[in-house]
Amino acid sequence: MDSHPLLSAVEVPEVEPYLRKAGEVFRVFGDQDSGCVGYGVRLPDGERWFVKVALTARAQNSLDRAWAFHRRVRHPVIVPQVHRFAVRDGRTAAVLPWRPGEVLYQGRRTGPDAPMTRFRALPVPTVLRVVDRILDAHLAVEAAGQVAVDLYDGAFLYDFEGDAVQLVDLDEYRPGPFVLQEDRLPGSTRFMAPEERRRGAVIDVRTTVYVLGRAVRLLLDAGDGERQWRGTAGQLAVVERATRQDPGERFAGVGEFVGAWRAVGGV
Repeated sequence: MDSHPLLSAVEVPEVEPYLRKAGEVFRVFGDQDSGCVGYGVRLPDGERWFVKVALTARAQNSLDRAWAFHRRVRHPVIVPQVHRFAVRDGRTAAVLPWRPGEVLYQGRRTGPDAPMTRFRALPVPTVLRVVDRILDAHLAVEAAGQVAVDLYDGAFLYDFEGDAVQLVDLDEYRPGPFVLQEDRLPGSTRFMAPEERRRGAVIDVRTTVYVLGRAVRLLLDAGDGERQWRGTAGQLAVVERATRQDPGERFAGVGEFVGAWRAVGGV
């Protein structure tokens, strides 16, 4: 039996020529803020895969961090890195299974054809199921001793036809708690906790609680101005506690937050 062209690869001179030889490159995701380029690859047997390669040293550090994260955390909602191979110049390429769908943030959240606009038009019970899956995945993140970094709606891959959500590009997740040694962590200011922008701050599970609270707030609002909450008053109260400025006033961890959310009907 022939070896798998992606899962058995050890080292290649250049990624794109190798992928085009292995199968059909049907999508290219270039010019990413992460410093990576991604490829959707269809093999001759019809299997589809996603291959991601770093273009910069910083992006390579993120891919290395992501490889360690995916060795510790497994959940059906989190798209895993299942293999990686070396590129001749010292970089690595990560191999992930391809998942159908659209990321909810593609440079904009508004406009009639924007994925987030279409998502916000879905029935509330459908949105609540998506939120619950995202929260459930972060129970596994917390159980593995990891904290969320750079989680935003660009990490939410939603399949409108199959009603399935997946989490992608969790490359900045890392073990916690840790002390921030930079001026700020990477991430969207609409989602980031205050301590993520303060050198010397402790980043821990309460930070993850904040980011998840912001995700729920934005996913359950009918617009980007956060003036059209579609949930209940009880659900909003849970979100407001999760996103308090003082970490000590938030829920003590993801498990406590999820428990409170589900207790007020957040499923």
